[in-house]
Amino acid sequence: MLTYLQAIVIGALQGVTELFPISSLGHSVLVPAWIGGSWGTLVTQGDSDNGTPYLAFVVALHVATALALLGYYWRDWVDIVTGFVTTLRTRRVETPAQRLAWLIVLATIPVGALGLVLEHPLRILFATPLFAGIFLALNGVVLVIGEGLKRRNGPTLADYGRRFAEQEQGATTTTEHTRLAADERLAALSVKDALGIGLAQSGALLAGFSRSGLTMVGGLLRGLDHEDTAKFAFLLATPVILAAGVLKLPELFGPAGAHIHGQALVGAIVAGVCAWLAVRFLERFFRTRTLLPFALYCLVAGLVSVIRFA
Repeated sequence: MLTYLQAIVIGALQGVTELFPISSLGHSVLVPAWIGGSWGTLVTQGDSDNGTPYLAFVVALHVATALALLGYYWRDWVDIVTGFVTTLRTRRVETPAQRLAWLIVLATIPVGALGLVLEHPLRILFATPLFAGIFLALNGVVLVIGEGLKRRNGPTLADYGRRFAEQEQGATTTTEHTRLAADERLAALSVKDALGIGLAQSGALLAGFSRSGLTMVGGLLRGLDHEDTAKFAFLLATPVILAAGVLKLPELFGPAGAHIHGQALVGAIVAGVCAWLAVRFLERFFRTRTLLPFALYCLVAGLVSVIRFA
């Protein structure tokens, strides 16, 4: 039986680690295993035909995290959805919001397709503390490599957005001006860039690899700065997390979710609040800082977990 204390702790863990580049799935496996006792039995390595209570609980946390992201970036999503609907009607892509909408759609295709096919078998094979520790350490390596290989002398996208910020007359506040400039820079990504970044985040199907971390590395390699690539990672994660949660929501109301509806509600509320605070923190953090602190954490936590669970 999932307790309310466990629901609160795991909800907070999900809300933070889903957005921090340190892997929410890896931590949802490792933290209960490290605590041990009744916590260690929460994570079931296999699945019954009806799912497991822990996975049903995690579904609620994912939905709450996605809703928090939608709420935080609601102005962007209004522009993106409006732009997408407009392109369907006019069959033309004419504005940054319209182009960004289609880039998000294209970037979502790889992880969506691979997730439908591979999510279940990969979870059965690799959702163990040992493999989660290995992949968490490798996630740290990827973050270090991404920082090392990022384009240091190619400010094309940043300059492109700054020119837009100077020319855009519709923005009435500094905050709105900045938001539109960031969306313009993201819209300057090519279709190939979007597909590559979308494919990169598919690595998060393995417990230990971070969706936001892999997406940010992909963005850095395509010329975005840390602040813009973080925003793109959060925008790109929203439909993926929400779709995965909604598709599996019946598990929460089926046999696997029996007797944990109260815990799921409490955990979801905690996850949503923590996700909101996490994205607010990270948005400011990446204005001046890099992925290296998270890389160091992943390397240390991953290697210590490998030693512990080998």
